[in-house]
Amino acid sequence: MNKDALYPFIFEHTAIRGNLATLQQSYQEALQHQALPPALKQALGELMVASALLISTLKMEGALILQLQSKGILKLLVVECNSELELKATAKWTGEIQSQSFLELVADGQFVITLTPKNSEPYQGIVALEGSSIAEMLEHYMQRSQQIDTTLWLHCDGQNASGMLLQKLPNQADHAQEKQDPDAWNRVNQLANTVTHTELNTLTPEVLLQRLFYEEEIRLFKGREIKAHCSCTREHVANMLKMLGEPEVNSIIEEQGSIQINCDFCNKLYVFDEHEASGLFHATAIHTKH
Repeated sequence: MNKDALYPFIFEHTAIRGNLATLQQSYQEALQHQALPPALKQALGELMVASALLISTLKMEGALILQLQSKGILKLLVVECNSELELKATAKWTGEIQSQSFLELVADGQFVITLTPKNSEPYQGIVALEGSSIAEMLEHYMQRSQQIDTTLWLHCDGQNASGMLLQKLPNQADHAQEKQDPDAWNRVNQLANTVTHTELNTLTPEVLLQRLFYEEEIRLFKGREIKAHCSCTREHVANMLKMLGEPEVNSIIEEQGSIQINCDFCNKLYVFDEHEASGLFHATAIHTKH
């Protein structure tokens, strides 16, 4: 089984769909540039899985961003997954994170979900910090803000991350199927609640679905690869410096001799010397010899 893939499935003759996702190499690659405390490593893994599970339910080309901010030790957790299932993640914190639980770290924080469709304006929603886990917080958001019944199971052990999503289809055409089997949603969720972390991490999609839902008729679709990918470029950094303004850029050059910027997600270093920094604000004339 591909350990970095998402597998969609549906329950035949019902209005219920699902996704399974596992991350191994993509999880490790996305976080290899940071020495993360265990609590943050686990939280970012769960957020990465959640972002892949959720964006695959959306009919859009673009990206989904899950971002947690706090005024305490934890400053920022952010995960981005695009519609091609390319992931990136990072964290920022101050001081030592020892025995604090994830819930303690985000107690005074804010959880934001952002959709950035390719050809339209971004949409942002606030996820209430209600529940005992990231999964429960996102479930409440989907129910209250999107009016879509959604349940999530997320797990990360620091080496692998995995998860499962179940969702009741909101389309009008599915109401007839729901009337034929009105107990399907409750029944399927009761069965799904028996899943263990070991099963999510180790079983193939075929075996896992058969074990959990042995009396249900399920159609499993082909898996899609999930990979770590950072979209940073020198051009993006240059544009950021232009927005900073020439006086500020010149001040940094005078003080440090050059501008050095590391990407927050992949840690790639971008360096601009005095000549390159000046060229951002003054077009260089091209002279040709005759």
